[in-house]
Amino acid sequence: MNVRGRPMRTIWPAAGGHTIEIIDQTKLPHELLVVGLHSLADAARAIRTMQVRGAPLIGATAAYGVALAVAEDPSDAGLAAAVEALAATRPTAVNLRWALAEMERVLRILPEDRRHTAALAQAGEIAEADVAINRAIGGHGESLIAAARRKGADARVDILTHCNAGWLATVDWGTALAPIYRAHDDGIPVHVWVDETRPRNQGAGLTAWELAEHGVPHTVIVDNAAGHVMREGLVDLCIVGTDRTTAGGDVANKIGTYTKALAARDNDIPFYVALPSPTIDWQIESGSEIPIERREAREVTHIEGWSDDGRRVAVRLTPPESPAANYAFDVTPARLVTGLITERGVCPASRAGLLQLFPEHHD
Repeated sequence: MNVRGRPMRTIWPAAGGHTIEIIDQTKLPHELLVVGLHSLADAARAIRTMQVRGAPLIGATAAYGVALAVAEDPSDAGLAAAVEALAATRPTAVNLRWALAEMERVLRILPEDRRHTAALAQAGEIAEADVAINRAIGGHGESLIAAARRKGADARVDILTHCNAGWLATVDWGTALAPIYRAHDDGIPVHVWVDETRPRNQGAGLTAWELAEHGVPHTVIVDNAAGHVMREGLVDLCIVGTDRTTAGGDVANKIGTYTKALAARDNDIPFYVALPSPTIDWQIESGSEIPIERREAREVTHIEGWSDDGRRVAVRLTPPESPAANYAFDVTPARLVTGLITERGVCPASRAGLLQLFPEHHD
């Protein structure tokens, strides 16, 4: 994707492979800062503190975190400790567990003196596969956007999204935003309604930033306005991402997604979920089995931004004596999902639908 007119990714190895560079997403949209990860601890902290976030990018960062770890301690014990430390950083996104399993599968059978080189290569393959998957998701989703041009050939398509499922949530392209980028680049007039996505405001701060950088027309709205713009006929379809999708088609995404799906159903608006196949958890059927991360209350009680004089400041929103609950995700049941957009095509949100595209997962 483009940043200030030049292509950029979210993560990449520096020369020599002993440093992994990332965009520090906690500083966006006001500052574009690239930081280096030099150790397992750095990688784990980057995931935990959301310097990197989004299920696919978390997986890629974890893979590179393993490479950093085995550079210091390539033993079986060191590998196991790295996997355990990284797995504990974020409980909801299944890509994390998948990427760690892939790294362990490849490295466990190798002698210690080959593990660092192999780990870098495998992490690179995971990153490149993510790019290819998301590009394919974009192609399949673009056809849905093109079909939504019901107002006339020259009319724009209005799309509502929630949280950030663009290239900042992946290595490149994104999931929910990949179809939008493909459509925009191919000349289909699109406009995106960007939910602010409290409490961390990934929509207002990240989705809006990357859409602006790429030149895609968009408008930021408060989360509670989404139902209103749907009811006013200003939304043609919704596309969101997911951090974990069950084998039965339930999806866990950033808190507030469920209420958007309810509003879309009430207004007969298609509600699509874009997901790379590593985000599918074939081990569970129901969304009730997905662990929902609860983050610190400060993300709800305080908000960060930039003052008019250029200072980054945090202000309290709530009374000091008021407790706050910070549920990071919710689950949208499959019955509210019009379809799942994967790298292999679009399917119904059901086990049967997913198995049509991924028959290798038949029992």
